[in-house]
Parts: sequence; C-alpha cells; structure tokens
Amino acid sequence: MATRTESRSDTTEPIDLLEPKEAAERLVDAQYAAAAVVRPVAPLLSEAAKLMADAISSGGRIFFCGAGSSGLMAMADALELPGTYGIDPEQVVTLLAGGRDNLHYLAGIVEDNETGGYSELTDMAPSARDCVIVVSASGATPYALGVARAALAASARIIALANNDGAPLLNYADVAIVLDTAAEPVAGSTRLGAGTAQKIALNTMSTLCGVLLGHVHDGMMVNLRAENHKLRDRAAHIVSEITGIDGNSANAALQSAGGDVKKAVLIASGLAASDASRLLDETGQNLRKALSRLERA
Repeated sequence: MATRTESRSDTTEPIDLLEPKEAAERLVDAQYAAAAVVRPVAPLLSEAAKLMADAISSGGRIFFCGAGSSGLMAMADALELPGTYGIDPEQVVTLLAGGRDNLHYLAGIVEDNETGGYSELTDMAPSARDCVIVVSASGATPYALGVARAALAASARIIALANNDGAPLLNYADVAIVLDTAAEPVAGSTRLGAGTAQKIALNTMSTLCGVLLGHVHDGMMVNLRAENHKLRDRAAHIVSEITGIDGNSANAALQSAGGDVKKAVLIASGLAASDASRLLDETGQNLRKALSRLERA
C-alpha cells in the first residue's frame, strides 16, 4: 500500500492536463498547504531545538542526516549554522546518502543501503553528547533507518522528521515530528510539499537553537562570522545598533575584538578586551546576560 508521500493527489484534474498558468497556481497552492502543516508541531520543534542547543553547549555535535531531497534539506540547514551563528564547523556534521559524490546526481540506489547509514554514522564515533537529526519524507528510507539505529546504539539524542504518521523512523526518536503534508501534485516528488515543510521545520529548529545558545540579541545575529564585506558591515551595524555608537567607533571596537561581535559590544560599553572575554565566558557567551551583569556592576 502506498504511503501518502507516494500517493497520487486526489485533485479533480491531473496537473499535466492544466494550462501552464493553472498548473503554476496549483503548485504554489500546494506549497502554501504544506507550510501550514508545520504550525501544529511548533512545540515539538521547540523540544528539538533544546536538544540541539544542549549538544552544542556540552561540546557535542549536531548531525544532519538524510537521503535524496530530504538529505538536501538537512544539508542546506546545516551549512548555514557556522556562518550565521558562529557555531564551530566541527560541531555541525552532514551525512547524505552517497556522500559528496551524490551531489551532482542524486542516485536513488544509495537510499536503500541501511548498512551504509549505520556504518557512516558509527564511523563518526557518535556519543551521548551528540544530537542526530534524521530526515526522511517516507520515514522508511533504509539509509535513514540505519543512521537512526547507529545513533540509538551510541545513546545520542535523536530527532526524526517524517511526512507519514506511523513511519518506522519515528520509533527511534527522542523527538518525533510528523509533517503531515498531502500527496504531492507530482506523485512521489517529495522535494515539493514534503520538502517545503521539512525546510520550514529545520529553519525553525536551527534558528531557535541559535537563540537558546545566546547567539541572537534583539533579533540580530551577534555570533556571526564576518568573513566578507557584507558581513563585516552587518557586524558593525549590529554593534552600533546595540551600543548607540557611530560606525567608525563600531569598526574600531570590532578590530579590538578580533571581529567578535559580542566582545565588540562589551568593549564599546567600556570593558577592556580581556575583561570582555572573561565576562562572556562567565555568562556562557550570552550577550544579554553579560550586558545585564555589566549594568549592575
């Protein structure tokens, strides 16, 4: 029996019989519908973000794992974390069925390799400090199940995202998230609605993880890696916005801080660089807590 992610849509007229304008509207409407299914699982996304933040703060890692388009959704989210929130790249690991060689053409055969999923994660020596996110639209992809089995064997915390209720993958999870998307406009093409819901869920989890780690202050990314001209300008703007100093002074503070936005804010607030570093260490790198302590001093 076909799962919902493999079933044909029950709409009255197949998309290939529509005029292009109508077909485009149908596709867009399906994405809106897919986005709507994420809202009811927001509490679970919050629980997942806590597990992710705990892994990073304890010195562990977050693994983003999947096959095919689900793996690409996971990878896209993982690649953003070091630059956006300054998380050590060594703490963010991606596992895609078939590895990098599969990026130019997503060969389907590698999805069936449950042993490969198990061994690939096992080779990374996961531990109880780690958090393993496994994404599978069907929730039954053998590669994904192998990854989940390896995570369970290592006592790592497991977050599972699937688009079918009752999927086997969910049985392995500490946080099991069902993204209840409808059958796709093109049957089985889960890069469509299922992928949209996965991307929203992953964005929410990783963003909230950054917030919980203290890397967001007044809606600004205060732990970004200022590695290009745009981001250096953004960093200076953030320092200026928080402290009220002008752009030149903000750039000077950033230079004294070695490009560290949080540290630059504290320097601009009157601390020496060494004292700023110490205060951030004492407050778990949480800028709001550091500023609060500075105000009370």
